Amino acid sequence: MKIRVLQVLLVLFVICPVFGNTGADGAASGKTDLGSQVEALKTQISAIAHQIQDSQDYIAINNLQDAYGYYVDKAKWDEVADLFTKDGSLEIGLRGVYVGQDRVRAYLHRLSDLTYGTLYNHSQLQPIIHIDSDGRTAKGRWRAFIQVGQLKTRAQWGDAIYENEYVKEDGVWKIKKLHAYFTYYVPYGKGWDQGGDPPPAAIPGLPPDLPPTENYKLYPDVYIPRYHYSNPVTGR
Repeated sequence: MKIRVLQVLLVLFVICPVFGNTGADGAASGKTDLGSQVEALKTQISAIAHQIQDSQDYIAINNLQDAYGYYVDKAKWDEVADLFTKDGSLEIGLRGVYVGQDRVRAYLHRLSDLTYGTLYNHSQLQPIIHIDSDGRTAKGRWRAFIQVGQLKTRAQWGDAIYENEYVKEDGVWKIKKLHAYFTYYVPYGKGWDQGGDPPPAAIPGLPPDLPPTENYKLYPDVYIPRYHYSNPVTGR
């Protein structure tokens, strides 16, 4: 809608008469000035339209990733899988890579259901999103703050860094690749000053399609998932 308004403004500008010049020389000068002004305005409108589209895409990707978190919280596994492209992939911690929406769905359905006494919170925080110049692909880095547990059985804090890829299909943004790096996984009662737990175990009976793309250790070891972007100030 905003882009159409800008286009209407351009049309109005073009059809408005130019005042202040009279006679043949004035008419020619006015015509030249009008032509250059129209071209400049076209450039400005094109830039503004691109900025508007980028803003709309940024919001759409934010909503997509936030929806992922809310669905995971409530074990809505089919809704989670529907956020992925048909050839999308999922990699959680060191469990390996599951390739294709059907395999993502199968993986998710092996996770716990939300029953009495179960907590499964996965808050999606600190987004850094970069939309590629083609307007059809994007990358995003996020942090997941995780609370998982079972009543009177276990309670754990967790933290994960996502480095994800997205693609726009038929005007709709979808997850192309979701890669969650666990940075720490610690028991609630002991606290992280007592060290951490091992990463979530492999899924029994459902081996991954590919091994983990990276091998690393969780807290108390230090591992920093690589950034998809350059420093926004230095460019390095």
